[in-house]
Amino acid sequence: ICGLVFGHRFEYDDHNFHLMQKYLDEFLQLPISNWGRLYNQFPTLMSMLPGKHHTAFASISKLKPFLREEIRKHKEERDPSNPKDYIDCYLEEIEKCKDSEAEFTEDNLMYCVVDLFGAGTETTSNTLRWALLFMIKYPEVQEKVQSEIDQVIGQARQPLMDDRTNLPYTYAVIHEIQRFANIVTFTPPRMANKDTTVGGRLIPKGVIVMPLLKSILQDKNEYSTPYEFNPAHFLDENGKFLKKDHFIPFSIGKRMCPGEQLARMELFLFFTSLMQRFTFLPLEGQTLSLKGTISVSSGPEPFQIRAVPR
Repeated sequence: ICGLVFGHRFEYDDHNFHLMQKYLDEFLQLPISNWGRLYNQFPTLMSMLPGKHHTAFASISKLKPFLREEIRKHKEERDPSNPKDYIDCYLEEIEKCKDSEAEFTEDNLMYCVVDLFGAGTETTSNTLRWALLFMIKYPEVQEKVQSEIDQVIGQARQPLMDDRTNLPYTYAVIHEIQRFANIVTFTPPRMANKDTTVGGRLIPKGVIVMPLLKSILQDKNEYSTPYEFNPAHFLDENGKFLKKDHFIPFSIGKRMCPGEQLARMELFLFFTSLMQRFTFLPLEGQTLSLKGTISVSSGPEPFQIRAVPR
């Protein structure tokens, strides 16, 4: 995401980058929290009352100088004939749109960058955290994934996307992680463009709707054990990967997640690489919780584990 947005990567120990991630995490916890809901209903009142919503607003304020500095560097160094990243392309659109009412502004650019990082890092990292937690909770699944990877890839090379078709069980496990964890509780808001009847109920034109993905990912008609972690949900009777049309963790339609393909690639490569190189175990005497956090994307509560090289 850093390469796509900024045109460069940060070192793992870069202090500013860690601060940026911290501020993003704090901000992204607001919209779906009780504080966020109260603020949406009573913005004037809540602006005068103390609460965690002020922490989120303070975090986005602290994030802005970091983003403004990146934009300033791009304005000084960019080559209009050869845009190298998202900020370059956006600055080009700002130059084209001289209309004062245009939506292409530097302020909107900053919020677009926040959206990209929220979608491109928060959801993927939370999915991988759930993945490690589930592998510890269900060691027989972890062992079977590792066995399949050993047979198909071995230890001599890194996993490739081309390996996906030869790793049906591993691919099914990744899908089940996404289904069972239900990373994104709600899809982005939609608005009915005409009177619509769904399930016998009228949704009038102009009403904003936020679909709940959990009801789809735990549909008893689609999954034999919807409330259990079961990779067999995505395998046929011959052990081949089974694609399900009702599996839509990235939503569906025109407002589905634009980063779906990138996220799928990242999840497959990261997960298989981790399973190839490590066995994940709990700390001695530790009982891990499957309780999730409340945020734009739901992650597990903080936990410690052991990563044993294979």
